[in-house]
Amino acid sequence: MIFSRGGSRRTVFACALVCAAASPVFAEGGAPVETIEIAARPIAEFHIGRDRKQFGPLEFVGGLEMTSPSRDFGALSAFRFLKSGSDFIGLADTGFWFFGTIAHDADKRPSGVSNFRMQQMVDASGQPIDKKWQVDAEGLAVKDGIATVGFEREQRVVQFKIEPDNMKAPFKSLDYLVPAWELRQNRGFETVTHANAYGQHEGGLVVVSEKSLDKVGNIYAAIIEGPRKGVFTVKRNGDFDITDGAFLPDGDLLLLERSFSMARGVKMRLRRIYGESVEKGAVADGPVLMEADMGYQIDNMEGLDVWTRDDGALMVSLVSDDNHSILQRNLYLEFILHQD
Repeated sequence: MIFSRGGSRRTVFACALVCAAASPVFAEGGAPVETIEIAARPIAEFHIGRDRKQFGPLEFVGGLEMTSPSRDFGALSAFRFLKSGSDFIGLADTGFWFFGTIAHDADKRPSGVSNFRMQQMVDASGQPIDKKWQVDAEGLAVKDGIATVGFEREQRVVQFKIEPDNMKAPFKSLDYLVPAWELRQNRGFETVTHANAYGQHEGGLVVVSEKSLDKVGNIYAAIIEGPRKGVFTVKRNGDFDITDGAFLPDGDLLLLERSFSMARGVKMRLRRIYGESVEKGAVADGPVLMEADMGYQIDNMEGLDVWTRDDGALMVSLVSDDNHSILQRNLYLEFILHQD
């Protein structure tokens, strides 16, 4: 479990209730779809107490601290936009799907979350799965109406049809190529992402583990679909573990990383992996773009997506996993990634 400061919560909450609570709507042959009430407090400063916006090549746009009276809300481990900067799909590592919409104000800053729904994952017979070790979902990729999900503990990569009002059991299991005995318990595939269809990886599907290390201490990963399939590793840099990633339009891979110790708390980092190093048999590596500690508006950052805003800006969105702990927060953060 990752712990973070409880004292960062502000005493004044400018909360907007963006979605009314409702009774669950039962999906035919599946789990109930629950409409969730979300309160979203805007975050104007990324570096606490300072108004600077630029952090290396990343410019902070804004963020939200999300709370809800629902006991199911939280543990947000991965998300992807279905519509750039707006409608999204996500996973909680407690075995829930979630859907919703990010709202923005006139200055293009995130201002709220609407139409938020959650649905428990189901087995082949349509029954909700209550055993966490079977539904510890951590990585998510979306393409052509298909959600590809990486699970740890019971290690697997499987595919689902995206049906927001009735998510069913997976219809396909994928070969993740990395030998199963090399995947560490609770350190499996945290990153599942599609490369740019027109880039050097031709839309290939890539998976990267959190902290399953080879003999020299690098992190196991693989290209599991596409014309250049094969296992590779990512250079481990310091004591950071990988929690998510997404390909940039130029073919580089942006990785979200996290570090934690009882002495210093939680830290996060964004690292840009050179696309040409994402190759069978290679050790992928690249520079750190940004690093933040508990002096910043961060928590247990686990989810990332990259998208293009309507004015052409390349955007990076992050979410945190509160582990259903009163000491942690569910955050949504937005940055512009400025290219050289």
